[in-house]
Amino acid sequence: MRCSIDIAMTIQENVPLAPLTTLQVGGAARYFAELKREDEVREAAQFAKARDLPLFVLGGGSNLVIADSGWPGLVLKIAIGGITSPRANDAPGNAVLFSVGAGVNWDDFVAQAVVQNCAGVECLSGIPGSVGGTPVQNVGAYGQEVADTIESVRALDLKQARVVVLPKPACGFRYRASIFNSTQRGRYIILRVNYRLKRGGAPSLKYADLQKLFAERLAKSPAETKPAPSLAETREAVCEIRRTKGMLLVPGDADCRSAGSFFKNPVLDEEQFKDLAARAISKALEIPSYPALDAQHKVSAAWLVEHSGFSKGYAAGAVGISHKHALALINRGDAKASDIVELKDKIQHAVQEAWGIPLESEPVFVGF
Repeated sequence: MRCSIDIAMTIQENVPLAPLTTLQVGGAARYFAELKREDEVREAAQFAKARDLPLFVLGGGSNLVIADSGWPGLVLKIAIGGITSPRANDAPGNAVLFSVGAGVNWDDFVAQAVVQNCAGVECLSGIPGSVGGTPVQNVGAYGQEVADTIESVRALDLKQARVVVLPKPACGFRYRASIFNSTQRGRYIILRVNYRLKRGGAPSLKYADLQKLFAERLAKSPAETKPAPSLAETREAVCEIRRTKGMLLVPGDADCRSAGSFFKNPVLDEEQFKDLAARAISKALEIPSYPALDAQHKVSAAWLVEHSGFSKGYAAGAVGISHKHALALINRGDAKASDIVELKDKIQHAVQEAWGIPLESEPVFVGF
């Protein structure tokens, strides 16, 4: 049943959450509200507090696994829009500060930044989800992460019951983490994010696949007749790479019923890395080397998964692995959240047994 409780905003009851996620699994929310203004967010938080309801903030639903039992409290879908940037000092090389609503589609913002010739997020093209979710996980891909450009985060502090602005250092950014998903999980509801980009800056081409793609293009068209890739060309190339790996949401593609990359690339200390290398040698295998990973002894989670018995296209009933990328667990049509978790557990156990490395999940698990 979907009825509503009449206060200044509309709060619905028993709203199915699976259709609001890219993985398309999970139960319903006891209460649900879609909020387009900051005052609505405050009011919804007060509604939950007065009834002692647990809160969950839903963004684009792309990095998420919702339990089959759903969520027993209030789900807030933050739909605050707007992308603003000052028009002064627009000369090439100048910094441009974008203030972006938490409900804005992330890729729409990236597209606008590229159109305005502003560098800093072009390699994050094609990532599904909303702007408000990007600081939480410190979203990153292809040699960039949002922490590189975030100036500050505007949020509702539930502990102090007031809106605060957190400068970048206060967000505690590190690899796929921040205070928002670690030490201060559940304290803040992100309302807007401010990004500092560079007008006319060069695109980031650190990622090996990007370098390879552009090298192939240059081979067909000699470098002296072909300028360096533009931001727009880099964005196009990133989307092309993501599409080949099943990491670009394409309607009707079964491989896209996923939560994106399901496991983080492990960061190993010297002893762990030596042990991994020794295990690889004993199996006549070589650990792949990627410039973006080498500095911190970061290892490809996809390689570990594929060399632990779980190849692309793996199927186990209603769940499986994408035909395009070993890190994307997919809903093959009628999966339950419990099916996804069972496959996740199998993969983690196999990697631990084969390589002695614990794989950490990347999506947020809700209601478990």
